[in-house]
Amino acid sequence: NAEYMGHNVRKMVRFAPINIPLSRRLQTAAVCTALLGFPSICISSVFILWWFIPLMRPVLIIYLIWIFFDKTPFSGGRAVLWIRTATFWKYFAAYFPAQLVRTKELDPSKRYLLGIHPHGIISLAAWCSFLSHATGFNELFPGIDLRVLTVSSNFYLPVWREFIQAMGLIDAQFRSALAAFKKGSSVAIVVGGAAEALNARPGTNDLTLARRKGFVKLAMKAGASLVPVFSFGENDLYDQVPNPKGSWLRTFQDRTKRFFGYSLPLFKGRGIFQYDFGVLPYRTPLATIVGNPIDMPQSDAPADEDIDKYHKLYVEELQRIYDLYKDKFDPHRKSDLRLVD
Repeated sequence: NAEYMGHNVRKMVRFAPINIPLSRRLQTAAVCTALLGFPSICISSVFILWWFIPLMRPVLIIYLIWIFFDKTPFSGGRAVLWIRTATFWKYFAAYFPAQLVRTKELDPSKRYLLGIHPHGIISLAAWCSFLSHATGFNELFPGIDLRVLTVSSNFYLPVWREFIQAMGLIDAQFRSALAAFKKGSSVAIVVGGAAEALNARPGTNDLTLARRKGFVKLAMKAGASLVPVFSFGENDLYDQVPNPKGSWLRTFQDRTKRFFGYSLPLFKGRGIFQYDFGVLPYRTPLATIVGNPIDMPQSDAPADEDIDKYHKLYVEELQRIYDLYKDKFDPHRKSDLRLVD
């Protein structure tokens, strides 16, 4: 991929040629709309209606109050299938392009906890394959009703909260995930979270997983099977400013993460009309591999030794699918999979 392989050595800004095929322009437009347009429109719409349509103010006040009483994000969410399967997301996924690889069928009568790795800067592989159905999740895993966990603060942003719920996102708290399981849904979580985003760099596969075992406990309490997922290419979508542990930048990012729940990686991608700087991701292929399920006994109070046992089995299955596909989907890697924290 020339756009990715050369982005660290460019001497000048390279603009997109005028004769780009329409399909590629539509793909770029879809990514730009999803990453910039949707969040901006959703969050700003309340302010626009407030200032320019005064008659809407009573409705907006009721809506803003309702947000704090609406418990849907904490009790299973309200996903909307036609939004998740819209043609728009096909263009979004084709931009990279993204693909979803099944290693084993999942029994729709069971519930699963999918652990997604790595987080990357924005977890765009998860948007392609588990929030939207652009890469064929509903055909590869028929009957699996999937919810994806995200930080609670997202659900206090007016309008945006409705959009992400329609896409299948729910609150990441323990009780919220259990509520989704009780309703018969399966759940996906980007295990490394905000901490892992700070290690996302092209050619690397560093995971925050060694001490993360809460998701194993959650799956055991819900009686769900664990399914490791690895997305090749996720860390290659953006460059990130160096932030080694102990540096002033990393210290600031860690403190911000503890306070807000978000990390603030300083990243660089490409632009809309040029390839050398901006907030759009590089056109790097994404391949998301769904591993074999690991069945576990249900337990309301899992013992530490059982959690450690199934965490070890999970890591082994994750390593297996990584080793099986790394040369096919990540031949130019700088380092192999490592558990750094």
